[in-house]
Amino acid sequence: MLLPMGCISRCLAVAGFSMVLGGVAQAAPDSSPIGSANVTVADPTVPRPPGQPCVVQLYTDDTFNDFSTRPYSYTPPTGCGTRWSKVVLEADFSVTAGVQFDRTASIWLGGVNLYFGTTQEPGSSLAPNWHVERDLTDYSALFRNAGQGQAVLYNLVDSTYTGVIHGSARLLFYPASIVAPAARTPDAIYPLGSDPVGNTVTLNNSSSQMAATLSLPTNVEHAYLDVFTQSQSNDEFWYTCVPDQYAAEVQECGGGNFREAEVSIDGTPAGVAPVYPWIYTGGIDLFIWKPTPGVQTLNFMPYRVDLTPFAGLLSNGSPHTVAVNVQGANSYFSATAALLVYQDPHKKQVTGAVVSNTLANQPPTPTIGSTVTQDSSGNVTGAITTDLSRHFVIQGYADTSHGRVITTVDQTVAFADTQTFNITATDYHQISDQLTTVQGVSRSQTGRFVRDEFKASFNYPLHVDYNQTAESNGDYSILTAISQGYDQHNGLSLGGFPLYSADVHNQVTGSDTLVLDSGFHIVSHSGQQATQNFAFSDSLGGCYSGSVSSANNVVTAYSTGQSCPGGNNRVFWFTHPDGSPYQGSGLLPW
Repeated sequence: MLLPMGCISRCLAVAGFSMVLGGVAQAAPDSSPIGSANVTVADPTVPRPPGQPCVVQLYTDDTFNDFSTRPYSYTPPTGCGTRWSKVVLEADFSVTAGVQFDRTASIWLGGVNLYFGTTQEPGSSLAPNWHVERDLTDYSALFRNAGQGQAVLYNLVDSTYTGVIHGSARLLFYPASIVAPAARTPDAIYPLGSDPVGNTVTLNNSSSQMAATLSLPTNVEHAYLDVFTQSQSNDEFWYTCVPDQYAAEVQECGGGNFREAEVSIDGTPAGVAPVYPWIYTGGIDLFIWKPTPGVQTLNFMPYRVDLTPFAGLLSNGSPHTVAVNVQGANSYFSATAALLVYQDPHKKQVTGAVVSNTLANQPPTPTIGSTVTQDSSGNVTGAITTDLSRHFVIQGYADTSHGRVITTVDQTVAFADTQTFNITATDYHQISDQLTTVQGVSRSQTGRFVRDEFKASFNYPLHVDYNQTAESNGDYSILTAISQGYDQHNGLSLGGFPLYSADVHNQVTGSDTLVLDSGFHIVSHSGQQATQNFAFSDSLGGCYSGSVSSANNVVTAYSTGQSCPGGNNRVFWFTHPDGSPYQGSGLLPW
């Protein structure tokens, strides 16, 4: 029996494994990780302003060994004021040596997500540990009041799955100063989930919704929605699936491979959040991701949707329902979202309306094509394509204290997927090529004068080559090669003059060969190699580059934090357009 790509990692996890993968020690902070088998990534840490932060510990060395949440109480920091130049979440995780699935981990406060990611899988003698950070400056309004939070990391521990996970988390508040002034941040934050402390919402199909009916301030000036959509269960390998009518013939999961988060306000389409194809550390071939996981695997980043054209509508004093669904969801996606609102400080009532919305007339219906054929011997060859491209414009106005502001969101969102198959009695070869792209601009103007224009583009390329061969001795040999990328470009102009631009490139490539016996237990693996390259540059000379390579599951090359020629080795990260170069995630040019 041949194993299609979407099945392999879960089949292996159920079968279990007991292979020695090397040492367990993490390299000391100032030493090289070369030769280490512990988690090693090329991602940068969150840039920090000068000065000593105030630290609020959320929880310390909690043990995650069951399916209960870990609650904590939060109290704002003392002696740091109520407006900060930067707020950073730091979290540390570890898992004991043994057998354990990759697990989903999240941290919450007052229903708002502070962290979302997955865990590294251990080995029989490998107990990995890792560190994650997230810039939460935009969530400052949440941290000014005491509240209840919880960490959620459901983990089965029994005689088979023995890995116990531990974790700690803290918030670092950097006081405002002359050198590092307080960042302008949203005035209010509203979670969409139904849990008042916080948890994800399950979206089983395209009709399932994560929704909240909100009573918002009457002076909304800007609005943004941070969206996370994580594939789970049958949908974990959604990017390898095919439309139902071809599933049996090519021995793959059905349901198609188009996934996209749709945002609506009061039932009207309001925006799109593309779904990133995160691959977890047990995904497809678990050895590829030791010691370097896939792009953002341990630390997801949200996609921010600009809802500012709806600011006038949201300010009318009536309750409004903001909702998210995942088109194509097939049991299931875990989702969370938070609405970030900026208020007009000089006007109690903002009025306005949405004047055009072409997204409302463009349902997300992909075009499907197939060249798959089956010969008289049962051999299957050919490709299945899935394509969709939508260009939409949403425009609205808001009468604010500084006049009528017209905001236009103009986006093209495209999805292209090709699944190529070559299947015989002894070989199952599937190549998945997928590319999600976003090209967009958010523009605000007063009269005919364009005040500011924010351009953003995203590319999510994914290539998976899965080649399984049934050997004469009854074993299966599986060669897997994966390339996964995340590319982002942002640009800000004020009054028609370019002010700032930045580029992020993050790519992970890897390959490995598994040998399984007839019971689908791992006999051996060989040829593991992986490389991650991370690069950042901006128009002010800020620059960062990092890379890590591994072979046979240990680090063989590592460099990070290198400054570029003429650069200043500083990182800027714009995440939304509100007309100011020093807003967004609050990373200032230190």
